[in-house]
Amino acid sequence: MEKFTTHSGTSAPLDLQNVDTDMVIPADYLKTIKRTGLGEGLFNRLRFKEDGSPVANFFMNQEQFDGASVLVTRDNFGCGSSREHAPWALLDYGIKVILAPSFADIFYNNCFKNGILPIKLPAAVVDELMKDANQASRIDVNLEAQTITRANGEVIAFELEDFRRHNLLNGLDDIGITLESSDQIASFEGGDASTRPWLTPAEAA
Repeated sequence: MEKFTTHSGTSAPLDLQNVDTDMVIPADYLKTIKRTGLGEGLFNRLRFKEDGSPVANFFMNQEQFDGASVLVTRDNFGCGSSREHAPWALLDYGIKVILAPSFADIFYNNCFKNGILPIKLPAAVVDELMKDANQASRIDVNLEAQTITRANGEVIAFELEDFRRHNLLNGLDDIGITLESSDQIASFEGGDASTRPWLTPAEAA
């Protein structure tokens, strides 16, 4: 997983509450376990009409939001099923930061495991950032300093648990976190082999 320290990008508005993971990536796209190519299905049912024509006022269909990487949205983003394809699709499209008043817990956790930074902010602050996003304004995010800088120069502080911050700054997913303790694991395995030599690795498993 790539390290996340700072990010600057165009912001895009998704002014909806309770956007569930099926809205993020429909179930039709869940047949694959690959993390690439899912950006094509991102927000498919919001992005297109039933006849397949684009919804003109949806941000993904507007030129000024091409390459947008900061999503500004509303309460309870990512609710619904626990599908990890949702953050995969967002990341494949290019979304690196999501700003919202609240997130569904499982989706929130999955974002950190995939290198996306979801930031919880007061609703009044999101209101102002949504205005910026409607103008495709640039937003700068500094994870080390835990700040967001608006296009007008205003700096907004945000809070994040130390553990999650450490993992993103160092590019650590679940496997990476485990490998940080590789010396201790090797030491335990060596000692355990001496203490219980009758156990083969297959039997121990």
